Amino acid sequence: MLADARRRGFLGPGPVHHHVRHALGFARCPAVAAAGLSLDLGSGGGVPGLVLAAELPASTWVLLDAHRARTSFLSDAVGILGLGARVTVVTARAEDLGRDARHRGRYDVVVARSFGRPAVVAECSAPLLRVGGGLVVSEPPEAEDRWPDGPLSTVGLRLLHVEPGPPRLAVLGQEVPCPDRFPRRVGVPDKRPLW
Repeated sequence: MLADARRRGFLGPGPVHHHVRHALGFARCPAVAAAGLSLDLGSGGGVPGLVLAAELPASTWVLLDAHRARTSFLSDAVGILGLGARVTVVTARAEDLGRDARHRGRYDVVVARSFGRPAVVAECSAPLLRVGGGLVVSEPPEAEDRWPDGPLSTVGLRLLHVEPGPPRLAVLGQEVPCPDRFPRRVGVPDKRPLW
């Protein structure tokens, strides 16, 4: 399935097995491995969400992407892999989903790989997380100080730790409910980031 995603341009550069190995690194993170209801933010070609859904049979997943061509591919992949009972594919912008009562404050974990800058990932993820839930983000190998306490607390998040990996993963906790004013309307988190 991931080779097909590559042919369609839904998966980034590098051998497919590197993408799979990277996704499996998320599965070793306790916050992801223990989660029940999980969401892959910007699922694209299915990495890491599709891989995690196959690897963690006790988990339930929502694969979110704003592009219909990608979600059509993901829906087909979910059916082919026999994951339809516990994987749902949603076509929507994260900012809109964060305001949808069916999704707001529900998720045990949100995972993100190559979704956007830290401020965008935080603002789009926090409204989806329940208090006590976690955001797990793939980090560049040498990145530092990407998750400042002050701005993170604006959306109720706090950096818990960074797992050295590989892959290197930032693990953040949702300490209080995300304030109702977040997420801001579509495109604003990217145009006017919180930090």
